[in-house]
Amino acid sequence: MTSKIWPYVTPGIPDDLFERLPGIRLSKREVRLLLLGALRLQPTSVLWDIGAGTGTIPVETGLLCPHGKIIAVEKDEEVANLIRRNCHHFGVQNVEVIEGSAPECLKNLPQLPDRVCIEGGHPIKEILKEVWRYLQPSGRVVATASNLKSLYAISEGLAELQARNIDVVQSAINRLETRGSNQTFAAVSPIFILSGEKI
Repeated sequence: MTSKIWPYVTPGIPDDLFERLPGIRLSKREVRLLLLGALRLQPTSVLWDIGAGTGTIPVETGLLCPHGKIIAVEKDEEVANLIRRNCHHFGVQNVEVIEGSAPECLKNLPQLPDRVCIEGGHPIKEILKEVWRYLQPSGRVVATASNLKSLYAISEGLAELQARNIDVVQSAINRLETRGSNQTFAAVSPIFILSGEKI
């Protein structure tokens, strides 16, 4: 599916096409591409996006998998409404936004997932373990960590859950920026992306 705003079949929507709120994290385009690759989506995937923030992953997934279902979980009402506006902006209709706090709200979500993206939440290890209970066999979990504490908690959680095909990647991305009359490369904050499968 394509959108009037993004009339391409490839992912990688530029960051500036999304509406934003001050202080709300946005998964940068290059990191999003890594996340989408790690999810290994199928045409009819059911994705839970926990800590969906600006809604970049739900929008990109909704466009890539128009016959799939995306459930975006966000605890803050204003941020949940931002996700809805971004989905509307891109014409994405297969995203359902749930206002709630993980892990408590997971038991009430409408469909069981075969893919889960965990982009935030505390305590991250408990969220991972609760998500695992609902994840379908052969399903995949992809989680991001921006610090060593989260990296350790997610790694330990995946090991305790006996996840298979565990993969850990750290992004190292630089973007060309113009500063005054000069062009220079500026680093995008590095992030760890962890993934694993439920057998």
